[in-house]
Amino acid sequence: MKTFLPKQAQDQRRWHLIDADGAVLGRLAVQVADILRGKNKPIYTPHLDAGDFVVVINAEKVRVTGAKETDKLYMTYSGWKGGEKYRSVAQVRAKAPEELIHRAVKGMIPKNRLGRQLLTKLKVYRGAAHPHSAQKPGPLAAAN
Repeated sequence: MKTFLPKQAQDQRRWHLIDADGAVLGRLAVQVADILRGKNKPIYTPHLDAGDFVVVINAEKVRVTGAKETDKLYMTYSGWKGGEKYRSVAQVRAKAPEELIHRAVKGMIPKNRLGRQLLTKLKVYRGAAHPHSAQKPGPLAAAN
């Protein structure tokens, strides 16, 4: 049996618009990661980029369950001794709410060149406005 390889000309990239208002962070990230990889298409191939573009709006209104708002910590490291910084979900949400969704999706895609290429198709915005109206993104309901 031969492996099916989709042609680039066959694959039409679509744009999807997801409103994160009230959506649970992890469930939203799974949905976005699947669309970025192309797992929702019949031409999905694990080692090729067959996914679509995703625009996520209202990133500051995403929900986390349980006590994650205060207990979950995000760590950054500057490379210097003692250069670790820890921030809670509430602190990240106050400074850069786009980072919550971006990090969650980044953890769900491959950690290689393909994964870095897929992440360029993710656009996350704080409010309801976005600069991608010319691409006519189709609305997609966020999983709750």
